[in-house]
Amino acid sequence: MNIVVCLKQVPGTTEVKIDPQTNSLIRQGIENIINPFDTYALEEGVRLTEKHGGKVTVLSMGPPQAEAALREAISLGADEAVLLSDRAFAVADTWATANTLSIAIQRLGEYDLIICGRQTIDGDTGQVGPEMAEMLNIPFVAYVSKIEEIKDKYLRASRMVEEGHEVLETTLPAVITVAKEINVPRLPSLRGIMKSKSAAVTTWTNKELKIDPATVGLAGSSTQVIKVFFPQRVSSGEILTGDAAAQVDKLIDKLKSANLI
Repeated sequence: MNIVVCLKQVPGTTEVKIDPQTNSLIRQGIENIINPFDTYALEEGVRLTEKHGGKVTVLSMGPPQAEAALREAISLGADEAVLLSDRAFAVADTWATANTLSIAIQRLGEYDLIICGRQTIDGDTGQVGPEMAEMLNIPFVAYVSKIEEIKDKYLRASRMVEEGHEVLETTLPAVITVAKEINVPRLPSLRGIMKSKSAAVTTWTNKELKIDPATVGLAGSSTQVIKVFFPQRVSSGEILTGDAAAQVDKLIDKLKSANLI
């Protein structure tokens, strides 16, 4: 079973700065980590290959320093790693990102399952997984909390919905995004750490992928950030005191005086 796990390196802090020219995060000088939701995707991929055989290839798009995240993924059980790194790929929205990842996955060759985390903690959109499925013309299942059965060209999975869980069946290959309820990610083993230090991480630029430059990075983004800013803190306000009934009366009086009711 050939499994592709897509992961992203993200800032490991909420203290981030914005480049006023590009309206993108300034990542230099910031500790970076594997997107936490992607660790569940990686763990599930490793578990599946431990049970059914095959290999896990981790794939990431980012600057050269994202290689560290891929080496960490190898220490956690991944077999191969590919980094998509080219200035032409920078400042991509989810559509351009999914386009680049999809073309890279096709270059990898035969695959059975693509696993992603449900979303990233920096973008928080959850759009790349379903966009890749659309581009690759394969089925997609979101918020998978348990893989019930997988064999040959068949997958049965339980996914989280507002009312609880529902079980879906689909053919393979497919793309799934997983919820954190699916497993508990392992810690790296000593053998894994040693392997990650000497493992070869393949880097592909657009020279290898040969994607139309108009469809990647900022040029290929369907959406663009016009401005990013931090809202000003508002210190005014009042905490109402007294019991619940007294607070309600005070709130109604204030709303009336402000002509809001």
